[in-house]
Amino acid sequence: MFSLDEDNEGEISVGESSDAERKMTPDIPKAPSVKTFDDGGDFEGASDVDSKTLRAFVVAVIYANAAVLFVSLGPMLWFFQGRSRIGPALFLVGLLAGVRTYQTYRSWKRSRDKKEEEDGKQEDGKQEDGKKESADADADRDPTAPDESDTDATPPEAS
Repeated sequence: MFSLDEDNEGEISVGESSDAERKMTPDIPKAPSVKTFDDGGDFEGASDVDSKTLRAFVVAVIYANAAVLFVSLGPMLWFFQGRSRIGPALFLVGLLAGVRTYQTYRSWKRSRDKKEEEDGKQEDGKQEDGKKESADADADRDPTAPDESDTDATPPEAS
């Protein structure tokens, strides 16, 4: 009587794709693998980073977390709990932690800039060694001595 056979019993397949849909659907792309510090479980990748940079980063993260915590917790305690002494004190501690975060970053940035400047000067010194040696030779020469490049060897006063 019914055009549906007994196996399906009128059920509609929801969520299952048909053969035509499977053929038309593109393959799902694979994400590339990314190396992280904790691939080995013991932070062995952290040794690739300069120790001063790593230390400055960790210190700045701790200060920044403290700043966010205390700057938000202080006013909440003051307003909601009515703690008019500890709330402003925590807020002030948070502000100081934020300032300390900025100071840590600035000190790291200054030391990095200073190191890059020194490295640049050393490379410039190696490239200009020939120029510096000729300048040193010119400085050691007696200014009253006749110039060897002149064709006339007589002094100008004698003329």
